[in-house]
Amino acid sequence: MTALYDNIIFGPIRSRRLGLSLGVNLLPVESKLCSFDCIYCECGWNDEHVGPRRFNSREDVRDMLREVLSQMVGDGTPPDVITFAGNGEPTMHPDFEGVIDDTIALRDELCPSAKVSVLSNATQIHRESVRRALHRVDNNILKLDSAFDSTVQLVNKPQGSYTVERTVELLKLFEGDLILQTMFLRGEYAGCRVDNTSEEEVAAWLRLVEQIAPRQVMVYSLDRDTPCKTLEKVSREDLLAIAARVEALGIPCSVA
Repeated sequence: MTALYDNIIFGPIRSRRLGLSLGVNLLPVESKLCSFDCIYCECGWNDEHVGPRRFNSREDVRDMLREVLSQMVGDGTPPDVITFAGNGEPTMHPDFEGVIDDTIALRDELCPSAKVSVLSNATQIHRESVRRALHRVDNNILKLDSAFDSTVQLVNKPQGSYTVERTVELLKLFEGDLILQTMFLRGEYAGCRVDNTSEEEVAAWLRLVEQIAPRQVMVYSLDRDTPCKTLEKVSREDLLAIAARVEALGIPCSVA
């Protein structure tokens, strides 16, 4: 069953990719606010969670994060990573850069060994302030699920103007200082076959990976409930085969 995160700070949870992760939700706690409406989103469909569209304030995030980090450190269980995720796209926050500055300062003060990570769909990287903030975190994990606009429209359902070509050009501005993340899946949605693991899809995606030249790629498949119930998890064997083709480009690739 898909579900929202009901607080600003959530977890910690054991992340497949990041370790012991303390989550930060900049989006409303009673509704979902995202520039994508992915058919695999663990928070469910956007229109299932319509409500107040108030972002959590920079001050509330800072104060609650200080409280929880202090408690975790005091208990001898500091997080491995502070992860921005939550009920939608975190970089939509109007003061995202300020929140990141506060988080880095708190991390440095209270648990300097922890990493700061952002899980983003890359729809806001046209904003210079967002790019600056993402350069400051340890792991800026940016999504690209397909090289084809038609697949992105089917799988990610962008809520505004989006093209793969423009997104790739913006990703190149990071000059390799990013982690590229891709969800691989198969199934059906809206009467259409979904499969970004075909040779056509993977070959085109690899060409873009080579152009973007990230410092790392993360490939993964379904692990939690999805709003679309006709999707299929891609096997680890298939993911490892894709990862091997990434590493043949000289780019490290992890499989989750």
